[in-house]
Amino acid sequence: MSTIWYECKVKYRKTDETGGQKVTTEPYLVDALSYTEAESRINEEMSAYISEEFKITNIKVANYAEIHPFENADRWFKSKVSLMAYDEESGKERRSNMYLLVQANDVKEAFDNTTHVMSTTMGEYSIPAIMESPIMDVFPYFSGEEGETEQLERFNALKASKTATVEVEDTMEFDPEYVAETV
Repeated sequence: MSTIWYECKVKYRKTDETGGQKVTTEPYLVDALSYTEAESRINEEMSAYISEEFKITNIKVANYAEIHPFENADRWFKSKVSLMAYDEESGKERRSNMYLLVQANDVKEAFDNTTHVMSTTMGEYSIPAIMESPIMDVFPYFSGEEGETEQLERFNALKASKTATVEVEDTMEFDPEYVAETV
């Protein structure tokens, strides 16, 4: 199952450098199974950081193929990676784009980190764009640290509780026998 990242915008009162307070809205990324769970997780995560009242103003699915944190980096960069493939039927080269969220301190380091991440790729690729992302922080389900068994159990329970889509036959539409029974 692939990871679905949700971008959640959180509005709250923030104290600036001068000691004054201003209302700000900041985007965060959360790994979740649904919009509802994304809202629940961002509430839980932000409660640990913000002691005052906050409001979630928007939740949307983020279009990142992969998220790559790096140690000793404090900002997030959105890297556009173009994968090149040769179409044998038409004889043309096709490009498909994907976006990576890479942690770095500046654009050059983001380029180096993106190149490092893509180093195991067998096909050809290019990096046409890297820009700083407004994302303040990323909250994955699992950080890889020990002691996350409770979180893993909760994730598996949530995944198992997702209802399967069941197709129901609609007997109400244009069935003369059913209409005769009910009249």
